[in-house]
Amino acid sequence: MAAERDIAGVLARKFWVFDLDGTLTLPVHDFARIRAALGIPDGADILGHLSELPAVEAQLLHERLDGIERELVTETGPAPGAVALVELLALRGCRLGILTRNTREIAVETLAHIGLGSFFTRECILGRAEAPPKPDPEGIYLLARLWRAQPTELVMAGDYLYDLQAGQAAGAATIHVHGSRERRWPEWTDLCVTSLAELAEMVQAVAG
Repeated sequence: MAAERDIAGVLARKFWVFDLDGTLTLPVHDFARIRAALGIPDGADILGHLSELPAVEAQLLHERLDGIERELVTETGPAPGAVALVELLALRGCRLGILTRNTREIAVETLAHIGLGSFFTRECILGRAEAPPKPDPEGIYLLARLWRAQPTELVMAGDYLYDLQAGQAAGAATIHVHGSRERRWPEWTDLCVTSLAELAEMVQAVAG
C-alpha cells in the first residue's frame, strides 16, 4: 500500500504535476492501433520498444509516432473538471507542470487546444525529450529543482500506473484519476478520484 498521508495536506500543496493524455484530456489514444501502425508487438511499451531499436530505425518510427499524435490533438478535449481544477490551483498560486510521454511541442499544442495553454509555462512542460519517460521519476525531480521545492512537496496526478510509479519513486503524493472508485493500483496511490471535477471539489473544500 502507498504510505498513509494526510489527504487534506496533499490537496493543500502548492506544486502540482499532471499527466496530459487521458488525465487533463479526454482519452483518444488507441495504443493498439498505434502499435500496429508502427509495427510494434502487441502489448509492448511503445517508447521502451523504440529505445531498443537502431538509431536510424528508431528515428523514423519516432517521426511516424509524432505524426500520429499530432493528428490526435484536434480530436480530444478537456477532461471533465480539468479547466475548473487548473483555474482553482492557479488562483491559489500553485506551480503547475506537465510530465508526459508525448513530445513537448505536441503537449503545448494540446494544452492550447483544450483551453489550458495559459496556465503552463513552456519550461514546466516536460516531454519525452526533456526527461526519461515515466515511470522514471527524473521529470518530477527536474520540476522540483525548477520550482526550488523538495519532491516530497509535489503532487503527481495521472490516469495510469506509470504516473503513479513515477510520483511515488520521487516521493511525491500520487492521485489516480480513474472512472471508478476502486483503487486499481492501491500500492501506488495516495488518493483515487473518479474525475478531475471531483478532485476540484475536494481542493475547493480544503481551500475553504
